[in-house]
Amino acid sequence: MNYDEFTGTVQHRLELPGTGETVRAIRATLMTVGQRIPAGNAEDLAASLPMEIDWYLTGAVHDHGQRFDWAEFVERVSEIEGVDRPDAAYHAQVIVDLVGTLVPPSDLQQLRDQLPEGEDDENWGKLFAVIDDGGWGDAQEAQTGGGPQ
Repeated sequence: MNYDEFTGTVQHRLELPGTGETVRAIRATLMTVGQRIPAGNAEDLAASLPMEIDWYLTGAVHDHGQRFDWAEFVERVSEIEGVDRPDAAYHAQVIVDLVGTLVPPSDLQQLRDQLPEGEDDENWGKLFAVIDDGGWGDAQEAQTGGGPQ
């Protein structure tokens, strides 16, 4: 998948009005993921993404491996993207789902392993909600009541 396909897919899935909003959502999510995980893990995850996208995980991040929880993640994404917290959380979930379709399963598992999932309401498992519901296509189908008629 190239840059245009990646951004176009995100724009379509999030129903964003333009490329600027789409790139801002991608940048906010991936930079914040890159800040949370170690540099080596960010590089592994970025390796399968389009060059213009992988930079957000690696080159745009100056301090990898920061310790913050899901709530702080959503707050950071919200501030960078300029949207409210529920939208930021959903955008991040959809973007991570798309990333998950492009990277090797081992890299996605490595990302999960870096982000602890707990029983409380503020755990990193929420980042993978779309993936855990079967991916964007299946989640959308369930929401709308079925596939093509």
